[in-house]
Amino acid sequence: MLDIQKVLDTLGIKPINNGVSTGLESWDGSSEILVSFSPVDGNKIAEINTTSRSDYDRVITSAQQAFKEWRVVPAPKRGDIVRQMGMELRQNKTELGTLVSYEMGKSLQEGLGEVQEMIDICDFAVGLSRQLYGLSMHSERTLHRMYEQWHPLGIVGIISAFNFPVAVWSWNAMLAWVCGDVCVWKPSEKTPLTAIACKNIIKAVLKRNNVPEGISGIVTGGREVGEWLAHDTRVPLVSATGSTHMGRLVGEAVGRRLGRSLLELGGNNAIIVTPSADLNIAIPGIVFGAVGTAGQRCTSTRRLIVHEDIYEEVKNRLVKAYAQLRIGNPLDENNHVGPLIDQLAVEQYETSVKKVKEEGGTFLIEPQILNGDEYASGCYVAPCIAEVSNEYHIVQHETFAPVLYLIRYETLEQAIEMQNNVPQGLSSAIFTLNIRESELYLSSSGSDCGIANVNIGTSGAEIGGAFGGEKETGGGRESGSDAWKAYMRRQTNTINYGDVLPLAQGIKFEIE
Repeated sequence: MLDIQKVLDTLGIKPINNGVSTGLESWDGSSEILVSFSPVDGNKIAEINTTSRSDYDRVITSAQQAFKEWRVVPAPKRGDIVRQMGMELRQNKTELGTLVSYEMGKSLQEGLGEVQEMIDICDFAVGLSRQLYGLSMHSERTLHRMYEQWHPLGIVGIISAFNFPVAVWSWNAMLAWVCGDVCVWKPSEKTPLTAIACKNIIKAVLKRNNVPEGISGIVTGGREVGEWLAHDTRVPLVSATGSTHMGRLVGEAVGRRLGRSLLELGGNNAIIVTPSADLNIAIPGIVFGAVGTAGQRCTSTRRLIVHEDIYEEVKNRLVKAYAQLRIGNPLDENNHVGPLIDQLAVEQYETSVKKVKEEGGTFLIEPQILNGDEYASGCYVAPCIAEVSNEYHIVQHETFAPVLYLIRYETLEQAIEMQNNVPQGLSSAIFTLNIRESELYLSSSGSDCGIANVNIGTSGAEIGGAFGGEKETGGGRESGSDAWKAYMRRQTNTINYGDVLPLAQGIKFEIE
């Protein structure tokens, strides 16, 4: 049996009156209460006071003051502090992973995996702290040297989504910290407790190293709190993860004040299966991509585009695979699929199912809202598969639920065109053993997504690669590769170490 109170106690989430500690004891708190319910059993976990405007300004002021200290700490020393954060996460992996699973509803394995991803990005950031390289350039002028260097930006506002309540924050925060920035985190109002737990975990590291707590701020609440961040000229970069609708609002607000935004938005991800595919690896990849996290990943597989020669075989194998899925309490590691996040998500599932039928689609695996004691929260649905056309209106939109759209194709060029012919461009994959097919798929005339995989599914990105997508996915990049550059400002420097002042382009300017 899960002792959730013991988990909360271990993570430093203590009841205070009718709420819990936010880790910022000076908060006044607004009059609004945010209640965290578990979609696992429908029980209330805790209540917290949301951030008032005065609280928000206090957090931003604290971050501004902390930045003045943090930016002058040598980057390798910042990296060492992030290393210590990774060690604290290792020690709290079981408890934090359990809370992620219980508050969000993903399987325990996925909850623990999400914390492991946080640990991994800490390790990545530690190495990065010694690799914030700039270029040197040859000057056209004698006795001149040119180079570029990278400086911290300042406050990074992080708006995260419920589906990865802690990992996506860590992608941003760990990189921002080694770059010399400070962070203010607005977690999803659906998963606030995991955010408070993270703040508590790293709080001891900051105190031990005499680092101002203001480098790691947190603000809680609904849409209006995110709007404060988006409109705040004191926040040079806002990194937002969520729906395309939300991203448009954030991007417009930040753009109007000429700030920077890093947007990780909707996905409508497809897998293409060719006649040469090894179905023994394709089927598990498809099923996990479609039903993992109950279809609530931005990288979840939404569309399956299958060649007509193997279409019936793939259908039959999917039916057999789906029959083996176990749906239930995600803390039971025997189950494959947990609940959707809340009742609104269930309604959206129902709406998508209805629209599929209205447009003429038929269900290979029937949709169902599950009832019974085990599903008492009302948030459990059955993963389903619909045979559709890629042109259906509903197929053009992201369905944040375990609904897989099955589509037939004749030529690879046609399949690639169908895959790309949606507004989103996050993740994509092809299963093939034909090198010509895989190379075409990865070429400039192939997938138009930010992520394109061969013989693995659409979900499960590694932290070493830059994560993000194109088109309505937002165009941002987080995590690995050179994504760190988004958190810094570039400066070009020219040094004249001679005794004359030649001008560029041979311009002459002489005065007595």
